Amino acid sequence: MPAARRAIPIQPLPASEEWHIAGIVVHAIPDSLAQVRAAIEAITGAEVHAASDAGKLVVTIEAPTSRAIAAHLTYLHQLEGVLSAALVYQQNEDAEAMHEAMDPAMNEEAGT
Repeated sequence: MPAARRAIPIQPLPASEEWHIAGIVVHAIPDSLAQVRAAIEAITGAEVHAASDAGKLVVTIEAPTSRAIAAHLTYLHQLEGVLSAALVYQQNEDAEAMHEAMDPAMNEEAGT
């Protein structure tokens, strides 16, 4: 049974609000890689996209505010086995735009 995800409030805000996406490189002690990866994957809104045997992980986190992104980043720094967590990219979008399909034809089919 998967562990419960750690909850930092990340529910989408009203359409007039923003939604943030952050790219983070996490460097972990190689012997702790599996535990660090599991802890990251247990965070709501977090996804591990790649990992190396050297202990580096490519992670994205989605959250409604830059403050929530900062809270996640602080949490990553505090994980046992993490040497560093570097924010390499952050983008914010209008929350309404995040709900639109990337393909305009899909939006037409959905009536949006």
